[in-house]
Amino acid sequence: MSQRHQPSACPSCEEPLESGDLFCGACGYDLSAVPPLPEDRPTVVMGSPVGGAAWPADPAGPGREQPFGDRPSGPPATGAPGTAGPASTAGAAAVRFDARAAEAGAGDFELPAPDPAARPAPAPGTAGEPWGPGTPVPPPAARPAPHAHVPEPQAGTGTPAAPAAPVEPPPAPVQPPPGAGGVPDPRAVEHTATPPAGARLCVACRAGHVDPDGYCENCGHAQPRERDHMEEELGAVAAVSDRGLRHHRNEDAFAVSSTALPDGSPAVVAIVCDGVSSATRPDEASAAAAAAANESLLAALPRGTHPQTAMHDAIVAASEAVNALAGDGDDGDAMEHDPHHHRNAPACTLVGAVVAGGLLVVGWVGDSRAYWVPDDRSGPPARLTEDDSWAAQMVAAGLMNEAEAYADERAHAITGWLGADAYELEPHTAAFKPDRPGVVVVCTDGLWNYAEGAPDMARVVPPDAARRPLHSAQVLVGHALDGGGHDNVTVAVLPFAVVPAGAGSA
Repeated sequence: MSQRHQPSACPSCEEPLESGDLFCGACGYDLSAVPPLPEDRPTVVMGSPVGGAAWPADPAGPGREQPFGDRPSGPPATGAPGTAGPASTAGAAAVRFDARAAEAGAGDFELPAPDPAARPAPAPGTAGEPWGPGTPVPPPAARPAPHAHVPEPQAGTGTPAAPAAPVEPPPAPVQPPPGAGGVPDPRAVEHTATPPAGARLCVACRAGHVDPDGYCENCGHAQPRERDHMEEELGAVAAVSDRGLRHHRNEDAFAVSSTALPDGSPAVVAIVCDGVSSATRPDEASAAAAAAANESLLAALPRGTHPQTAMHDAIVAASEAVNALAGDGDDGDAMEHDPHHHRNAPACTLVGAVVAGGLLVVGWVGDSRAYWVPDDRSGPPARLTEDDSWAAQMVAAGLMNEAEAYADERAHAITGWLGADAYELEPHTAAFKPDRPGVVVVCTDGLWNYAEGAPDMARVVPPDAARRPLHSAQVLVGHALDGGGHDNVTVAVLPFAVVPAGAGSA
C-alpha cells in the first residue's frame, strides 16, 4: 500500500515539521493539499556525489503550593442566566473535555530535463575572430584568456597553426534591461498586482487575492490571522498571546488596562481567557469574555467598588457575554430545532488579576492560572488559583496526590467554564496583600503545562520582570514554544509594588 509522503520542512516557508502536522506552525500552510512526490527520475547527470537548543522543561514539583495571605470570603456564587441544573459537587460535577488535537505531509515537484536544442548559440565573433563557419568549436577548457596568443588555422585543415597576433576575447552579448524593447519583467508581472479595494494579496504567492475565509484564491495558502500572535503593553502591565506550533488558530484572548480609584491611585487589570477547543466558536467565546470582564472592571473600580467584588461581577458579565453567543447566528437556529445543541455551545475559561490600593485580587473559572513571583527570589513563589479540573477534584477529595492526578489522561478535563452549557456559574475570587514587591503571572495552560509548579514558574520568569513586563511575557511565551508549543499560549505579567505606609486606600 502506498504511503503518504512525510516531509521534514514546510514547502512554503521551510519551517521544520513533525509527523502528524496538517498545517505549518509558522505560516499556516495547508499541508494536506500538497501533491505526493513523483518517481525519482534524475534529469541532470552528476559526476560524483557531494559530501555534505530547546530549553529543557523544568521538572514539575510534586508539592502543592499554598497561597499566601488570607482569602476573604467572596460574594455568593451566582448562577448563569438561562442555565438550569443542580449545583455541582466534588463527586458529581459537570466535566467538559477540552480536546487538544495535534495535526502533518507535503510533496515536491520535478524539474524538466534540459533541452539540448535550446542551448544558446555562441556569441558572434569580432573582426579578428579565428573561428569561421564550419570550424569546430574548441572545448571550454581551451578558451583563451585575455591577451593570450590564438593560433591561426592552416589551409585545408582544422588544425591551428602558429599564432600571428594577440586577439582579444569576444565581448559578452549585452542583454537589454527588464522591460526594455517591449519585453516585460516577469517579476513585475507577478508581484505588483494591486488588489481591489478591501482585498489583500496572498503572503505566499503575492499574486492571488485572499477570500473571506482567509485562503488565497490563487494558490490556496492559508493566510496568517490577526490573532496568531498578539502583544500589548501599558505602563504597568503587558501581555503576549501566540497560536503555538500545533493549533491552526489562536483560541486564547486577553485584555489589559488601567484606571484610577476614587482617591486617584492607580488600578491595573489583566484578563486572560482560553477557548474550549471542543466547543463551537471557542475563539469568539474567549474574545467576548475578555472584553466584557475588562469593561466591567473599568466601570466598577472608578466608582469605588471593592476590587474583589468588582472581579466577581466582571466574571458574571463575561459569562453573560459568552452565553449570548449561543443564541447568535447559526447556533441560535440550531438550538431552536435541537434543545440539546447547547451542550456544545461556545465556552472558555477565565483568569484575571487586579492590582489596586495595595491589594492583589484574582478571580477565575476553569483551569487558567495566576502565579505570584517575588522580585527577591529568596522569598517563596505561590500559585494563587485552584483549577476547576478533574485532577484538582481528585486531589481535593484525597483520592490521588497531585503528581498522580496530573499524570492521568483525564487531568485536563475541566469541571468549570463560562458558557451556556455550564450547569452553574461559580466565580472564584481571592484577595492578597503582599508585603514585598513582585509580579503576577496570569496565563493559560499553554504556558503552565511547561512550568506547572510555582518554583518552576519562578525559575523561568526573568529577574527584571517588574521593570520589563513585555519582555518577560515574550520570554515566557518563548519558553512554551521551545517546550513544544502544543497549545495556544497566553500570558500577562502584572508588576506589584508595595505601597508605602500612609499611601493609597485601605
